[in-house]
Amino acid sequence: MKHILNVVSMLQEFWESKQQQRAAFPSEGVVVYESLPSPGPPYVSYVTLPGGSCFGNFQGTLDDADDPSTSIGAYHYMLESNMGKTMLEFQELMTIFQLLHWNGSLKALRETKCSRQEVISYYSQYSLDEKMRSHMALDWIMKERESPGILSQELRMALRELEEARKAGQELRFYKEKKEILSLALTQIYSDPDASSPSDDQLSLTALCGYH
Repeated sequence: MKHILNVVSMLQEFWESKQQQRAAFPSEGVVVYESLPSPGPPYVSYVTLPGGSCFGNFQGTLDDADDPSTSIGAYHYMLESNMGKTMLEFQELMTIFQLLHWNGSLKALRETKCSRQEVISYYSQYSLDEKMRSHMALDWIMKERESPGILSQELRMALRELEEARKAGQELRFYKEKKEILSLALTQIYSDPDASSPSDDQLSLTALCGYH
């Protein structure tokens, strides 16, 4: 009989391993766990990280955790590969993957047969800087060429989400980055009619597919 993977324990071990780094960021170790009462499976638990990011557990097995092709396996791999980083660095990587999911890049990478482990390893090398934002803005410029009006529609939605999250006191990084990326895309379209041509130093799906 397979054992049920205790995701809460896995996360707790991840944060406890960072105790020595708490001197610089005293609030980094504040992690809140919540479990929903239930007479039987599925047993649902939530973990809220410093800054407000919240995750829920998956009902998975130990074999799933060792397989990067599964959702929980990919998350397990991401945790293990970031053990030497600070919470702020890990949170930035999570934001990058939220944005990649939002703009459709992760779906495109799945279609090119890149494994989740390869995608995680590749993007772990980068930070959410101007180069990354420009790359994602280029994705939205190409979407605008295919579906005129989608940029302004997404920007209105991002602004609304940002305002709602701000009023609710939630963590804002994801919504703010969406606004910045979409605004950059609109600016590039109006300033350069040929903005859909990628430059050599930008991140690309081609580069990632050649990474492995």
